[in-house]
Amino acid sequence: MIIIIEIKKSPLSDGEFNRGVFATEDISKGTLFHEAPVIAYPNREHVHIEKTLLADYAFEYGKNHTAILLGYGMLFNHSYTPNATYDINFQNHTFDFYAYKDIKAGEEILINYNGDVDDQEPLWFDKEKADSK
Repeated sequence: MIIIIEIKKSPLSDGEFNRGVFATEDISKGTLFHEAPVIAYPNREHVHIEKTLLADYAFEYGKNHTAILLGYGMLFNHSYTPNATYDINFQNHTFDFYAYKDIKAGEEILINYNGDVDDQEPLWFDKEKADSK
């Protein structure tokens, strides 16, 4: 069964490209709903990515690599109380996104950027906001 998701304007972000991923139908807890292929590169090359906007969208990909996700992978917004999670599938070179909770049609799909649904560690953009106050 293919679960359809779509990109729409998100109320959670205020940037020029305030997009997010939304469910177009109900998604049951535990359902794999998206497999995002990766373009991986050695961590030593990340200094070049750091000079671009892509740095905010890169994911750790094992101990020695970083990855840019294709598909909808880089467009999920963050929440410390996510309704979705992901696993890295090294064999297929994908990030596999699963419903952590039941997700209703029309609901924005959110992940915890820390990689663990329970990790409450402040993220780089939260730290930047705190530093600017």
